[in-house]
Amino acid sequence: MDALPSETREIRLADLEATGRLGERLAALVVPGDVIALGGALGAGKTALARALIRAAGGGDDVPSPTFTLVQTYATPRGTIWHFDLYRLEQPEEAYELAIEDAFMDGISLIEWPDRLGALLPEERLDVVLAMGTGATGRRATITGHGGWAGRMSGLDRAV
Repeated sequence: MDALPSETREIRLADLEATGRLGERLAALVVPGDVIALGGALGAGKTALARALIRAAGGGDDVPSPTFTLVQTYATPRGTIWHFDLYRLEQPEEAYELAIEDAFMDGISLIEWPDRLGALLPEERLDVVLAMGTGATGRRATITGHGGWAGRMSGLDRAV
């Protein structure tokens, strides 16, 4: 099988607010069927980015972390957003109990700890890996679009 086309960009994020602005930009791009895999260490800003995206897409102001529930859903004008936190999954197949296949089919999926899905993670997706900088360098987002996402990333690397 041929590999999907991909495109990678690196974005400097001065602070947590800049991470939120990146989430707002992503909200303008998402459509049903999209998968956004949010990677990075604890405290890197994955949940902050997801919250900003959900709020900007019209999901309301109350956006709790799905750490304990594992998944939260939000009805928005852009479609239903499914926010997954898979940190506590022990086996990829456990994601089926969260109806992840429904999210992949017609929802917008935001997935924290996507590595927990292993081979179940769709090839066509947007990977957003957040990292803390050192000293005054703030944060960094490495964004890789696979498949159709490769052509939809213009404007994401403008200063946030």
